[in-house]
Amino acid sequence: MKLSLFEEWQRRGLVHQATETGVAEALESPLVAYIGFDPTAPSLHVGSLLPVMMLRRLQRAGHRPIAMVGGGTGMVGDPSFRDDERPLLDTETLSFNSRALKRQLERFLDFSPGEAVLADNAEWLDKLHLIGFLREVGKHFSVNAMIARESVKRRLTTREHGISYTEFSYSLLQAYDYVELYDRYGCTLQLGGSDQWGNIVTGADLVRRMRDAEVHGLTSPLITRADGKKFGKSEAGNVWLDAELTTPFEFYQYWINVPDDDAVPMLRYFTTLSLDEIDELARAAAERPEERLAQRRLAELVTQRVHGAEARRRAEHTTEILFGGGDLAELDAAEVEDAFRSSPATEVGREELEGGLPLLDALVRTGLAPSKGRGRTDLAGGAITVNHRRETDPHRRLTLADAVGGRYVVLRRGKKTYHLLSVSR
Repeated sequence: MKLSLFEEWQRRGLVHQATETGVAEALESPLVAYIGFDPTAPSLHVGSLLPVMMLRRLQRAGHRPIAMVGGGTGMVGDPSFRDDERPLLDTETLSFNSRALKRQLERFLDFSPGEAVLADNAEWLDKLHLIGFLREVGKHFSVNAMIARESVKRRLTTREHGISYTEFSYSLLQAYDYVELYDRYGCTLQLGGSDQWGNIVTGADLVRRMRDAEVHGLTSPLITRADGKKFGKSEAGNVWLDAELTTPFEFYQYWINVPDDDAVPMLRYFTTLSLDEIDELARAAAERPEERLAQRRLAELVTQRVHGAEARRRAEHTTEILFGGGDLAELDAAEVEDAFRSSPATEVGREELEGGLPLLDALVRTGLAPSKGRGRTDLAGGAITVNHRRETDPHRRLTLADAVGGRYVVLRRGKKTYHLLSVSR
């Protein structure tokens, strides 16, 4: 028996809260639904992938999604579950961030005429007049109810920060977005993370009060990792969708290294594989856990969706070379840059390598060894590798032949301490 869209979302673990009645029934017929993305950074991060994929699922099911960039609400800042005030961004930064987010959203949704809508709430919020807004919209809000909301209550009890009137008014503006999108596009469903539940319910209530119309809201759970680490964070910080902030290799590594207990749920959250395909993959992964089948499929599909097939292929190739015992000489300079961008680097002159740079000198210069004496000890103990090849000769010299892609020499001490020698051009 074929599942309805709502039932499939439930099976995938994508439904956390829904307005009291009608969401499942409303999804049985084509509708318009939206999610908002505030441009507080020049890129979405992997935490944004779940709502983005919800829009993609809607479009694949025949509905019309609206991806709304919050160029207007971004001027105010969402206080939800923050302990302090967000720094106010200037209009130039917000405009730059908004354009970047729009480019990223285009990788997931079809924005051709009649299909998905790419909206920016600055288009209507920037034109609001304060007195008119207070009379038409503000009169529908109870300050008592707003203060009772958890996101506001937490801030009111924090003496050091509190909450400004600017952030306190955020929920009014977001609620008004729903009214505007209902008027413009007939939007009747708002989606978001569970931290947005209060804002979503407030928006649905405002549409009912101002337009006497029934609209709906639905949230997905905020994802947590089985190992207790915050989802979307790596050792380097946020995992971004922008290749300049998180390279495709780093992005691929994030997904392929998720714990076993997280891999199958994340396939349900972040891919369009059918539930039957995921169940089959889960069985195979349980039988052969050493092959990390679920993680490999997850990394493959998500990296290709975000960065494209070629970037995914290069990330897989680099992974195989670095962790599968391959020869680093098979990598090109760009692949080395991607793989070791977070590692420290030291520039060396081309003429130094032409003359032969003593490996011991390089170890001391890079800080991999505090002295040549310690460097000799590490070499004798097999703790030093050059381009993943173990070195024991204290008289070894590095030459241009060691430079991968003519640009880089990869030094390592122990199992995890890397340093890159970058050859000056």
